[in-house]
Amino acid sequence: MFEFSHQEYLYALALIPIFSVVFAYLLFNRKKRLQRFGDVELVNRLMPDASTHKIVIKFVLLMIAYTFTVIGVAGPRIGTKLQESKQVGSEIIIALDVSNSMMAEDIQPNRLERAKQAVSRLIDRLGDNRIGLIVFAGDAYTQLPITTDYVSAKMFLSTISTDIVPIQGTAIGSAINLAVNSFSPASEAGKAIIVITDGENHEDNPVQAAEEAAKQGISVHAIGVGSTKGVPIPVRTAYGQRDFMRDREGKIVMTSLDEKTLQEMTIAGKGIYVRATTANMGLNNVFEEIKKMEKIEYETKVYSDFAEMFQWFFGVVFVFLLLELLISNRKNRFRIFVNE
Repeated sequence: MFEFSHQEYLYALALIPIFSVVFAYLLFNRKKRLQRFGDVELVNRLMPDASTHKIVIKFVLLMIAYTFTVIGVAGPRIGTKLQESKQVGSEIIIALDVSNSMMAEDIQPNRLERAKQAVSRLIDRLGDNRIGLIVFAGDAYTQLPITTDYVSAKMFLSTISTDIVPIQGTAIGSAINLAVNSFSPASEAGKAIIVITDGENHEDNPVQAAEEAAKQGISVHAIGVGSTKGVPIPVRTAYGQRDFMRDREGKIVMTSLDEKTLQEMTIAGKGIYVRATTANMGLNNVFEEIKKMEKIEYETKVYSDFAEMFQWFFGVVFVFLLLELLISNRKNRFRIFVNE
Protein backbone atom coordinates (compact mmCIF):
# COMPACT_ATOMS: atom_id res chain seq x y z
CA MET A 1 0.00 0.00 0.00
CA PHE A 2 1.39 3.37 -1.06
CA GLU A 3 0.27 6.51 0.79
CA PHE A 4 1.34 9.99 1.89
CA SER A 5 1.72 10.85 5.56
CA HIS A 6 1.14 14.55 4.79
CA GLN A 7 -1.19 14.46 1.80
CA GLU A 8 -2.19 18.12 2.23
CA TYR A 9 1.24 19.25 0.96
CA LEU A 10 0.39 17.90 -2.49
CA TYR A 11 -1.80 20.95 -3.06
CA ALA A 12 1.46 22.84 -3.65
CA LEU A 13 1.59 21.12 -7.06
CA ALA A 14 -1.20 23.46 -8.12
CA LEU A 15 1.41 26.24 -8.24
CA ILE A 16 3.14 24.67 -11.26
CA PRO A 17 0.66 26.11 -13.82
CA ILE A 18 1.06 29.52 -12.17
CA PHE A 19 4.87 29.28 -12.39
CA SER A 20 4.54 28.29 -16.04
CA VAL A 21 2.29 31.25 -16.88
CA VAL A 22 4.66 33.66 -15.13
CA PHE A 23 7.64 32.14 -16.95
CA ALA A 24 5.89 32.42 -20.33
CA TYR A 25 5.03 36.05 -19.57
CA LEU A 26 8.64 36.85 -18.67
CA LEU A 27 9.88 35.29 -21.94
CA PHE A 28 7.30 37.24 -23.91
CA ASN A 29 8.22 40.46 -22.10
CA ARG A 30 11.92 39.79 -22.76
CA LYS A 31 11.23 39.40 -26.47
CA LYS A 32 9.23 42.64 -26.54
CA ARG A 33 12.08 44.52 -24.84
CA LEU A 34 14.61 43.19 -27.37
CA GLN A 35 12.38 44.34 -30.23
CA ARG A 36 12.70 47.91 -28.97
CA PHE A 37 16.41 47.86 -29.86
CA GLY A 38 15.70 47.13 -33.51
CA ASP A 39 15.38 44.18 -35.87
CA VAL A 40 15.22 40.85 -33.99
CA GLU A 41 17.69 39.10 -36.34
CA LEU A 42 20.17 41.92 -35.90
CA VAL A 43 19.82 41.81 -32.10
CA ASN A 44 20.37 38.04 -32.17
CA ARG A 45 23.59 38.55 -34.15
CA LEU A 46 24.77 41.06 -31.56
CA MET A 47 24.00 38.47 -28.83
CA PRO A 48 25.19 35.21 -30.48
CA ASP A 49 25.63 33.35 -27.20
CA ALA A 50 22.11 33.95 -25.86
CA SER A 51 19.92 30.82 -25.96
CA THR A 52 16.17 30.93 -25.28
CA HIS A 53 15.91 27.15 -25.72
CA LYS A 54 18.32 26.50 -22.86
CA ILE A 55 16.40 28.87 -20.60
CA VAL A 56 13.26 26.84 -21.30
CA ILE A 57 15.09 23.55 -20.65
CA LYS A 58 16.43 24.90 -17.35
CA PHE A 59 12.93 25.96 -16.31
CA VAL A 60 11.52 22.51 -17.14
CA LEU A 61 14.24 20.88 -15.05
CA LEU A 62 13.45 23.20 -12.14
CA MET A 63 9.74 22.36 -12.37
CA ILE A 64 10.51 18.62 -12.33
CA ALA A 65 12.73 19.16 -9.29
CA TYR A 66 9.95 21.18 -7.64
CA THR A 67 7.42 18.39 -8.33
CA PHE A 68 9.59 15.73 -6.73
CA THR A 69 10.35 18.06 -3.81
CA VAL A 70 6.63 18.49 -3.07
CA ILE A 71 6.04 14.74 -3.32
CA GLY A 72 9.00 14.08 -1.01
CA VAL A 73 7.79 16.62 1.58
CA ALA A 74 4.32 15.01 1.48
CA GLY A 75 5.92 11.92 3.04
CA PRO A 76 5.50 9.06 0.55
CA ARG A 77 5.67 5.67 2.21
CA ILE A 78 4.81 2.09 1.46
CA GLY A 79 3.28 -0.46 3.82
CA THR A 80 5.61 -3.35 4.61
CA LYS A 81 3.79 -5.36 7.26
CA LEU A 82 0.12 -6.35 7.47
CA GLN A 83 -1.36 -6.97 10.88
CA GLU A 84 -4.81 -8.18 11.87
CA SER A 85 -6.69 -5.72 14.05
CA LYS A 86 -10.00 -6.04 15.89
CA GLN A 87 -12.28 -3.03 15.61
CA VAL A 88 -15.78 -2.19 16.75
CA GLY A 89 -18.01 -0.10 14.55
CA SER A 90 -20.93 0.32 12.18
CA GLU A 91 -21.21 0.59 8.41
CA ILE A 92 -22.05 3.87 6.69
CA ILE A 93 -22.57 4.53 2.99
CA ILE A 94 -22.70 8.11 1.75
CA ALA A 95 -24.66 8.66 -1.45
CA LEU A 96 -23.62 11.99 -2.98
CA ASP A 97 -25.68 13.74 -5.64
CA VAL A 98 -23.46 14.86 -8.55
CA SER A 99 -26.18 16.13 -10.88
CA ASN A 100 -25.70 19.52 -12.53
CA SER A 101 -28.05 21.19 -10.06
CA MET A 102 -25.45 20.57 -7.33
CA MET A 103 -23.31 23.29 -8.95
CA ALA A 104 -25.77 25.96 -7.79
CA GLU A 105 -24.12 28.56 -5.57
CA ASP A 106 -26.85 29.20 -2.99
CA ILE A 107 -24.45 27.42 -0.61
CA GLN A 108 -20.86 28.62 -0.99
CA PRO A 109 -18.71 27.82 -2.88
CA ASN A 110 -21.39 25.58 -4.42
CA ARG A 111 -23.60 22.74 -3.23
CA LEU A 112 -21.29 19.93 -4.32
CA GLU A 113 -18.01 21.40 -3.04
CA ARG A 114 -19.58 22.29 0.30
CA ALA A 115 -20.90 18.73 0.64
CA LYS A 116 -17.48 17.26 -0.18
CA GLN A 117 -15.84 19.45 2.47
CA ALA A 118 -18.34 18.26 5.09
CA VAL A 119 -17.91 14.58 4.14
CA SER A 120 -14.13 14.98 4.39
CA ARG A 121 -14.47 16.28 7.94
CA LEU A 122 -16.87 13.45 8.77
CA ILE A 123 -14.33 10.87 7.59
CA ASP A 124 -11.86 12.32 10.12
CA ARG A 125 -14.34 11.49 12.90
CA LEU A 126 -15.35 7.98 11.85
CA GLY A 127 -13.21 6.13 14.38
CA ASP A 128 -13.62 2.41 13.68
CA ASN A 129 -16.72 2.74 11.51
CA ARG A 130 -16.55 1.51 7.94
CA ILE A 131 -17.50 3.79 5.07
CA GLY A 132 -18.46 3.53 1.43
CA LEU A 133 -19.08 6.19 -1.23
CA ILE A 134 -21.73 6.19 -3.96
CA VAL A 135 -22.25 8.93 -6.53
CA PHE A 136 -25.48 9.39 -8.45
CA ALA A 137 -27.16 11.56 -11.03
CA GLY A 138 -29.34 9.88 -13.67
CA ASP A 139 -27.89 6.57 -12.42
CA ALA A 140 -25.88 5.46 -9.37
CA TYR A 141 -22.30 4.14 -9.25
CA THR A 142 -20.08 2.81 -6.48
CA GLN A 143 -17.14 5.17 -6.00
CA LEU A 144 -15.63 3.32 -3.03
CA PRO A 145 -16.74 -0.05 -1.54
CA ILE A 146 -17.12 -0.43 2.24
CA THR A 147 -13.70 0.11 3.82
CA THR A 148 -11.75 1.40 6.81
CA ASP A 149 -9.14 2.93 4.52
CA TYR A 150 -9.96 6.57 5.22
CA VAL A 151 -6.97 7.84 3.21
CA SER A 152 -8.42 6.23 0.08
CA ALA A 153 -11.89 7.49 1.00
CA LYS A 154 -10.66 11.10 1.06
CA MET A 155 -8.69 10.59 -2.14
CA PHE A 156 -11.74 9.24 -4.01
CA LEU A 157 -13.86 12.01 -2.51
CA SER A 158 -11.52 14.67 -3.90
CA THR A 159 -11.99 13.34 -7.47
CA ILE A 160 -15.79 13.60 -7.43
CA SER A 161 -17.33 16.07 -9.86
CA THR A 162 -20.49 16.44 -11.93
CA ASP A 163 -18.64 14.87 -14.88
CA ILE A 164 -18.11 11.56 -13.09
CA VAL A 165 -21.58 10.23 -14.00
CA PRO A 166 -22.35 10.22 -17.75
CA ILE A 167 -26.14 10.27 -17.39
CA GLN A 168 -27.65 13.44 -15.94
CA GLY A 169 -30.77 13.51 -13.81
CA THR A 170 -31.37 12.64 -10.16
CA ALA A 171 -32.09 8.99 -9.30
CA ILE A 172 -32.16 8.95 -5.49
CA GLY A 173 -33.98 5.62 -5.41
CA SER A 174 -31.27 3.94 -7.50
CA ALA A 175 -28.61 5.29 -5.14
CA ILE A 176 -30.42 3.85 -2.11
CA ASN A 177 -30.90 0.47 -3.80
CA LEU A 178 -27.23 0.32 -4.77
CA ALA A 179 -26.21 1.26 -1.23
CA VAL A 180 -28.39 -1.49 0.25
CA ASN A 181 -26.63 -4.07 -1.93
CA SER A 182 -23.19 -2.64 -1.09
CA PHE A 183 -23.21 -3.41 2.64
CA SER A 184 -21.36 -6.46 3.97
CA PRO A 185 -24.00 -9.20 3.55
CA ALA A 186 -23.11 -11.26 6.62
CA SER A 187 -22.47 -8.33 8.93
CA GLU A 188 -24.79 -7.69 11.87
CA ALA A 189 -23.43 -4.21 12.45
CA GLY A 190 -25.69 -1.19 12.36
CA LYS A 191 -26.06 0.09 8.80
CA ALA A 192 -26.95 3.57 7.63
CA ILE A 193 -27.23 5.42 4.33
CA ILE A 194 -26.65 9.18 4.21
CA VAL A 195 -28.08 10.76 1.07
CA ILE A 196 -26.70 14.24 0.31
CA THR A 197 -28.80 15.89 -2.38
CA ASP A 198 -30.99 18.83 -3.34
CA GLY A 199 -33.88 16.38 -3.51
CA GLU A 200 -34.99 17.12 -7.06
CA ASN A 201 -35.73 13.52 -7.97
CA HIS A 202 -36.69 12.90 -11.58
CA GLU A 203 -36.10 9.21 -12.19
CA ASP A 204 -37.63 6.88 -9.56
CA ASN A 205 -39.33 6.56 -6.16
CA PRO A 206 -36.88 7.31 -3.32
CA VAL A 207 -39.56 6.92 -0.63
CA GLN A 208 -40.28 3.35 -1.67
CA ALA A 209 -36.55 2.56 -1.86
CA ALA A 210 -36.03 3.96 1.66
CA GLU A 211 -38.93 1.91 2.97
CA GLU A 212 -37.42 -1.29 1.52
CA ALA A 213 -34.05 -0.42 3.09
CA ALA A 214 -35.67 0.09 6.50
CA LYS A 215 -37.24 -3.37 6.27
CA GLN A 216 -33.70 -4.76 6.08
CA GLY A 217 -32.63 -2.82 9.17
CA ILE A 218 -30.86 -0.07 7.24
CA SER A 219 -31.68 3.50 8.25
CA VAL A 220 -31.81 6.17 5.56
CA HIS A 221 -30.83 9.74 6.47
CA ALA A 222 -30.82 12.79 4.23
CA ILE A 223 -28.98 16.09 4.06
CA GLY A 224 -30.94 18.62 2.03
CA VAL A 225 -28.55 20.95 0.19
CA GLY A 226 -29.69 24.26 -1.26
CA SER A 227 -32.40 26.87 -1.09
CA THR A 228 -36.13 26.22 -1.38
CA LYS A 229 -36.25 29.26 -3.64
CA GLY A 230 -35.21 28.68 -7.22
CA VAL A 231 -31.62 29.59 -8.12
CA PRO A 232 -29.78 29.34 -11.48
CA ILE A 233 -27.08 26.76 -12.26
CA PRO A 234 -23.76 28.30 -13.35
CA VAL A 235 -22.06 26.86 -16.45
CA ARG A 236 -19.14 27.80 -18.68
CA THR A 237 -19.66 28.46 -22.36
CA ALA A 238 -17.42 27.07 -25.09
CA TYR A 239 -15.43 30.32 -24.88
CA GLY A 240 -14.95 30.03 -21.11
CA GLN A 241 -17.49 32.71 -20.28
CA ARG A 242 -19.78 32.37 -17.27
CA ASP A 243 -23.45 31.75 -18.04
CA PHE A 244 -26.38 29.82 -16.61
CA MET A 245 -27.94 26.53 -17.70
CA ARG A 246 -30.83 27.04 -20.09
CA ASP A 247 -33.62 24.88 -21.45
CA ARG A 248 -34.36 24.29 -25.13
CA GLU A 249 -36.30 27.55 -25.32
CA GLY A 250 -33.33 29.51 -23.98
CA LYS A 251 -34.85 30.17 -20.56
CA ILE A 252 -32.62 29.94 -17.49
CA VAL A 253 -33.17 26.68 -15.57
CA MET A 254 -33.91 27.20 -11.87
CA THR A 255 -33.17 24.60 -9.21
CA SER A 256 -34.63 24.43 -5.70
CA LEU A 257 -34.42 22.13 -2.70
CA ASP A 258 -37.29 19.60 -2.55
CA GLU A 259 -37.59 19.17 1.23
CA LYS A 260 -40.95 17.41 1.06
CA THR A 261 -39.55 14.42 -0.83
CA LEU A 262 -36.53 14.13 1.46
CA GLN A 263 -38.64 14.36 4.61
CA GLU A 264 -40.99 11.63 3.35
CA MET A 265 -37.98 9.52 2.38
CA THR A 266 -36.34 9.71 5.83
CA ILE A 267 -39.63 8.95 7.60
CA ALA A 268 -39.98 5.83 5.45
CA GLY A 269 -36.31 4.99 6.02
CA LYS A 270 -36.49 5.53 9.81
CA GLY A 271 -33.78 8.15 9.65
CA ILE A 272 -33.55 11.90 10.15
CA TYR A 273 -33.62 14.82 7.74
CA VAL A 274 -31.35 17.86 8.18
CA ARG A 275 -31.40 21.05 6.14
CA ALA A 276 -27.87 22.15 5.22
CA THR A 277 -26.67 25.73 5.38
CA THR A 278 -23.39 27.40 4.45
CA ALA A 279 -22.43 27.42 8.14
CA ASN A 280 -23.64 23.91 9.01
CA MET A 281 -24.04 20.99 6.61
CA GLY A 282 -25.85 18.90 9.21
CA LEU A 283 -23.61 15.84 9.01
CA ASN A 284 -22.75 16.16 12.71
CA ASN A 285 -26.44 15.75 13.60
CA VAL A 286 -26.70 12.64 11.44
CA PHE A 287 -23.44 11.20 12.80
CA GLU A 288 -24.67 11.59 16.39
CA GLU A 289 -27.72 9.55 15.39
CA ILE A 290 -25.56 6.93 13.69
CA LYS A 291 -23.40 6.55 16.82
CA LYS A 292 -26.46 5.12 18.58
CA MET A 293 -26.58 2.20 16.15
CA GLU A 294 -25.54 -1.31 17.08
CA LYS A 295 -21.84 -1.98 16.62
CA ILE A 296 -20.03 -5.28 16.18
CA GLU A 297 -16.45 -6.39 16.53
CA TYR A 298 -14.79 -7.29 13.24
CA GLU A 299 -11.31 -8.14 12.09
CA THR A 300 -9.48 -6.08 9.53
CA LYS A 301 -5.96 -6.04 8.18
CA VAL A 302 -3.99 -2.83 8.58
CA TYR A 303 -0.40 -1.90 7.82
CA SER A 304 1.57 -1.63 11.06
CA ASP A 305 4.98 -0.81 9.54
CA PHE A 306 5.84 1.58 6.75
CA ALA A 307 9.02 2.18 4.76
CA GLU A 308 9.64 5.86 4.13
CA MET A 309 10.29 6.70 0.46
CA PHE A 310 11.01 10.43 0.66
CA GLN A 311 14.79 9.98 0.27
CA TRP A 312 14.33 8.52 -3.22
CA PHE A 313 12.35 11.56 -4.33
CA PHE A 314 14.90 13.96 -2.86
CA GLY A 315 17.59 12.00 -4.69
CA VAL A 316 15.80 12.67 -7.97
CA VAL A 317 15.54 16.35 -6.97
CA PHE A 318 19.33 16.48 -6.50
CA VAL A 319 19.91 14.97 -9.97
CA PHE A 320 17.65 17.46 -11.76
CA LEU A 321 19.06 20.44 -9.86
CA LEU A 322 22.57 19.30 -10.79
CA LEU A 323 21.54 19.05 -14.45
CA GLU A 324 20.05 22.54 -14.26
CA LEU A 325 23.31 23.93 -12.85
CA LEU A 326 25.42 22.21 -15.51
CA ILE A 327 23.41 23.65 -18.38
CA SER A 328 24.63 27.11 -19.35
CA ASN A 329 22.30 29.87 -20.52
CA ARG A 330 24.61 30.38 -23.50
CA LYS A 331 24.66 28.52 -26.79
CA ASN A 332 27.28 25.90 -27.54
CA ARG A 333 30.28 27.76 -29.02
CA PHE A 334 31.05 24.99 -31.52
CA ARG A 335 27.47 25.17 -32.80
CA ILE A 336 27.81 28.97 -33.28
CA PHE A 337 31.03 28.50 -35.23
CA VAL A 338 29.40 25.90 -37.51
CA ASN A 339 26.38 28.18 -38.12
CA GLU A 340 28.70 30.93 -39.16
